[in-house]
Amino acid sequence: MRFWNWPNTLTMTRIFVIPAFVACFFIPFDSHRYVAALIFLLAAVTDWLDGFLARYLKQTSPFGAFLDPVADKLMVASALVLLAAQYGSFWVTVAGIIIVAREIAVSALREWMAELGKRATVKVSSIGKVKTTVQMVAVLMLLSQPPVYNGIVIVGIWGLYIAVILTLWSMCIYLQAAYREIKDL
Repeated sequence: MRFWNWPNTLTMTRIFVIPAFVACFFIPFDSHRYVAALIFLLAAVTDWLDGFLARYLKQTSPFGAFLDPVADKLMVASALVLLAAQYGSFWVTVAGIIIVAREIAVSALREWMAELGKRATVKVSSIGKVKTTVQMVAVLMLLSQPPVYNGIVIVGIWGLYIAVILTLWSMCIYLQAAYREIKDL
């Protein structure tokens, strides 16, 4: 298996565009929020596309399996930090902290379960996929708008809190599954 393949290249691209994403968000030019949101959208699409290509082209690899969730978490965490800074709101900041903390906790749990040879116990669930979709749409809506509470922003904040609920729900599912595996250790 070659290290550099299309899926891994797409994954690395998501990491390398983070500085451009942040710059577009902060540098004031016409439509800078839309450009930042477009970069985030393209990153979300490549998240799906790299997984599809890895399976379709039979180019899955341990490196890709490691790097893909790291790239996702870096991009989402960057976006959530930007939104917390932009809105200066307790509610947006708390939502961002909960989402990032869960991602770190679940990543650590997956690593621990992998050490025990039980990584499949905490594989991505359907609720996790729904959480990711809701989260991406909410973040995209908030990135594209100035911090003025218009209809899109309000829907985006509601979406962010739906993502928080799904985040906590999916974490409980993962913790419960892991507990069943480790309770007798």
